[in-house]
Amino acid sequence: MYVLVMGSKNYSSWSIRPWLAMRVAGIPFSDIVIHLDKPDTSELIRAHSPSGLVPVLKDREISVWDSLAIIEYLNERHPEAVLWPAAPEERARARSVSAEMHSGFLPLRRECPMNLSREPRPIAVSDDVKANVARIERIWADCRAAGQERGGPFLFGPFCAADAMFAPVVNRLHVYGLPVSRLSRAYMDAVMALPAWAELARVAGAEPRSAKYDEVG
Repeated sequence: MYVLVMGSKNYSSWSIRPWLAMRVAGIPFSDIVIHLDKPDTSELIRAHSPSGLVPVLKDREISVWDSLAIIEYLNERHPEAVLWPAAPEERARARSVSAEMHSGFLPLRRECPMNLSREPRPIAVSDDVKANVARIERIWADCRAAGQERGGPFLFGPFCAADAMFAPVVNRLHVYGLPVSRLSRAYMDAVMALPAWAELARVAGAEPRSAKYDEVG
């Protein structure tokens, strides 16, 4: 069985991406949660991760770190899970938007940290965040145009790796009350209706809280 070493489910956006991908795909795994912003956090992570960062997937003697690398590794090991769309054009788009998510949108990350247990309430954000949201909505609209042809409420029809990569953004837009279109809201509702999302939220709600994240806005 795989072991996913991850940060707090409540706050670690990088960690919940492979967690959701594996849960929705039905890939068995256990997890080790290392809570963030504790005196021993760095030491505990380095015991598992050569980069000093989470998440890390352990597969016997093999360790894979970085959320996108973990998803690619699982895609190779479990082709039956169909973590990426089957059609080459859609697969290329899904990988491209996932990579864009992976490396970009820094203002949104900075001003609206992930917080699964936050009660939704609007906050004022910068123009840079608004530009990030506009770009995300454009991505979602373009991908959903293909997804509707495949059936299913997610970016490319059925839930796939691209949806896992954007899951923390769904949380951010929801809990910070950032305005979105009806199309975006429908997509967000579909993600948050997943049984895996409900499980994640339930477990995250029992974790230690951090004022660093809870007092934003």
